[in-house]
Amino acid sequence: MTELAQIVIGGLLQGMVFATVALGFSLVYRVTGIVNLAQGAFCALGALTMYTFQKTLGWPTPLAALAAVVSTASFGAALGAATFVPALGRLPNSSMLMLTAALLTLIEGIALLLWGSQPYAAPPFSGEQPVVLFGIPVPPQGFWIAGASALIALATWYGLTRTTAGKALRACAENPMAARLMGIDVARSTLASFALAAMIGAISGVVVGPIISFEFDTGRIFTISGFIAMAIGGMGSFLGAIVGGLFLGVAEQLAAGYVSSLFANGLSLALLIFVMILRPQGLFGAGLQPRQDTRQEQRVYHKLVRLKGREAVVLAVLSLAFFALLPWALGPSGLLASFIITGILFIAVLGLDVLMGYAGQVSLGQAGFMAIGGYAAAILATTYGWPPFVSTLVAMVLSVACALLLSLATMRLRGLYLALATLAFGLLVDSLTVGLFGLTGGPSGLVGIPPFSIGSLSFDSPFAMYYLVMGLAAVLTIALAGGMHSAFGRALKAVRTDQTAAAALGINVARHKMAAFAISAALGSLAGSLYAFQFHFLSPEMVGTSRSFEMIAMLVIGGEGTLVGSWLGVALLTLLPSLFQPLAAYMTFAQGLLMVLAFLYLPEGMFGAAVSWLARRERGNASRQLIAGFAKRRQG
Repeated sequence: MTELAQIVIGGLLQGMVFATVALGFSLVYRVTGIVNLAQGAFCALGALTMYTFQKTLGWPTPLAALAAVVSTASFGAALGAATFVPALGRLPNSSMLMLTAALLTLIEGIALLLWGSQPYAAPPFSGEQPVVLFGIPVPPQGFWIAGASALIALATWYGLTRTTAGKALRACAENPMAARLMGIDVARSTLASFALAAMIGAISGVVVGPIISFEFDTGRIFTISGFIAMAIGGMGSFLGAIVGGLFLGVAEQLAAGYVSSLFANGLSLALLIFVMILRPQGLFGAGLQPRQDTRQEQRVYHKLVRLKGREAVVLAVLSLAFFALLPWALGPSGLLASFIITGILFIAVLGLDVLMGYAGQVSLGQAGFMAIGGYAAAILATTYGWPPFVSTLVAMVLSVACALLLSLATMRLRGLYLALATLAFGLLVDSLTVGLFGLTGGPSGLVGIPPFSIGSLSFDSPFAMYYLVMGLAAVLTIALAGGMHSAFGRALKAVRTDQTAAAALGINVARHKMAAFAISAALGSLAGSLYAFQFHFLSPEMVGTSRSFEMIAMLVIGGEGTLVGSWLGVALLTLLPSLFQPLAAYMTFAQGLLMVLAFLYLPEGMFGAAVSWLARRERGNASRQLIAGFAKRRQG
């Protein structure tokens, strides 16, 4: 009984932290309708800043805590003013979700540059001697966590329901247009909610910092846990955030105590998927959704761009010649291996482009299909001795089957909810790759994976693997380009623009969405298999959720809906760190920054911007020629 009580108390303390993070999520969602995936990063930033003030500078604990909260909240306000608020008025909700994911990566990159990759743990506020409560030892820091969580919950409730500023925030959430007519500065209210959420995150990080160690990317764990708590309790519900956080904390501690800590996250993620499918609004979310007549998800997408005619043929011929001759110029160097990895990731991003760029379905779990394909092919080839080619095909079939099941289960979900369901799927696959130790090798990964082969033809040299990967990439690009210009591709574009209008035109929306999911999963699985056979090793970190965010960054930077454009994003984020080793430390920061800049200033991506510039230049030349011809005729 004492053991159970200790587990429950530990779960309640953990749940209080989750609930506090979820309150930050709910605050921003109530005002903007956006799930801020950067919320957990402010927890890590607050804890790391607290450590610097307290341990490095030697400040007393109260002053260090206050400085950490103020500095983190100020940074959050500046970041929100520069990125979140300007983007809110012109980006679709799905793009705003990915923008906050980019902000999460950007903050992680800043933390990596400032604090490095080593973990930090601040000393407890009031000693380490446990306090015995009803015969159960409780760490003193737990009382600080409980007090801070209760204070934040009460302050949030009172501020939103009993103050004029809180009522203004609620008005912005209910009807932004009416709020503007009443003289409320909606942009300022939006920024205030973002800054307050950053402050809540910072307080959470400060009080929990002495209990767990923080690294530059620990905030991602808090983002995931806080989001799960909010989704279970109800989007935008403050009561739901508290209940969801406490329930999640206790459930994870019970699972870790009586089953295995490896499956604790898997349990919570399975629960999340269950709730998202059966009750997307959460347990307490009924009636709290923003009014549909005033806050519909924006459906305005940038126009798809592509090269036409002679320019496309010239680019294709030059590209094929370049990649065919490249190995002879590089030789068997490490850079050639980097090009192989670039090609493999490009195949996975191709599938993501079909799903996101053409069908308009945001997926945050593409790496999950890479994991399924990579582990399935590697296990069949390593453990059971299957030929790698057959293993890869079977893994692709398995991934497509999982994608079809996922798309069937989430068919009723759109926009934000669909994106969050795919994120939960990817996280669940992450948890299984770690938890199924006997099958996947657990955190250590699978070793001894053979090279890829087709019959007696083995691709065991860098040259052979390079030509295999680049040949597959070229064939897939050409095939998908033809498919996207067919009736199927035009139907996907119609679904992307407006699902209701597409259905009115006789397009089977469900079937086309499932087909896009299947294509994306198949190419992700193929990339995962090639990844495993290339490295002869596969671990959860190589195909984890961070890889999903990285591939989204590659797609957005290169250009959605262009197919070939994503090559630029993949090459930029893969090859540059290989070419310039000192830049490797800036990889995370650069990835987040480039993605933020792409959303704000380059919505068509690098390739789309280049094509648009060429088109404007041609139109300008044509106009000048027309004017010159007209002037010549008048002179004649």
